[in-house]
Amino acid sequence: MAKRKAPEESIEEPVEEHTGESSGDGYVEIKMGGGWYMTISLAHSDRFEKEYVELAKERGGMKKSRFNLNPSHVRMLGEALIKFADDNEL
Repeated sequence: MAKRKAPEESIEEPVEEHTGESSGDGYVEIKMGGGWYMTISLAHSDRFEKEYVELAKERGGMKKSRFNLNPSHVRMLGEALIKFADDNEL
């Protein structure tokens, strides 16, 4: 697998340029290839009356797997992913 390191300035670019679609209303879709998409969306639980961030893997409009994340941990996850990518030269 070829490895490349993204330039520093690419981190500051708008999400739309890297992800395919972003409507600005709490939804981002990242095209992964082979018909797969990673979606990140804000959702609300009626049962617990709280907001959460849903990370899902979709294909053909059907969610194959998903993970719910407390909104207070989103920035920490993003920073950890960037650090992981930098440490592993991804």
